[in-house]
Amino acid sequence: MTRLQQQIRFILEADKLKQVARWTLLTDASRRENAAEHSWQVAIMAIVLAEHHCPRELNLPRVLQMLLIHDLVEIDAGDVHFCDTAQRRKQIDKEARAADRLFNLLPHDQAQILLHLWYEFEDQKSEEAIFAHILDRFQPILHGYVTEGRTWRENGITRQHLLSIIEPMKASAPEIHDHAAALIADAVAKGFLPKQEIHP
Repeated sequence: MTRLQQQIRFILEADKLKQVARWTLLTDASRRENAAEHSWQVAIMAIVLAEHHCPRELNLPRVLQMLLIHDLVEIDAGDVHFCDTAQRRKQIDKEARAADRLFNLLPHDQAQILLHLWYEFEDQKSEEAIFAHILDRFQPILHGYVTEGRTWRENGITRQHLLSIIEPMKASAPEIHDHAAALIADAVAKGFLPKQEIHP
């Protein structure tokens, strides 16, 4: 197989990300977004919101690369709701195996570059990875708020769930954190989230 044939094989495999449905609704609430749409939107968010990262010096192309490849593993592993921490822990091995299979469809040099990027995102070992993670968590909160908490109610998501998701944003993107916190508070006020935590 030639180098070009390997690259085209990977591109066609990556197209399957369009078939992976996520929990998040489109902002018009007409349907659930797919993982490719999510990746595109968080990349757009990175371009627009990069100035809100502290410190502001970011390798933006690297952030964009991470965001465009970070969910490719869902082709094999599927999507897990962003608040489902228990299930997300179970996904770790599945996603690592998926990354190994998918990126190794490429020529070796490109496979190593994308695998390194994917692990950098997962491990949050750089400012770029931290910011990419912030946007990956902020996007479903925006959509949840705009769609009046429909998927939050369907999945039993509480105010505390969302506050724990945004807590890590404080250090590197305090303005984004504060905006997300204001959305969560307003969601409670409007009845999109329960006013009090429900304990068994």
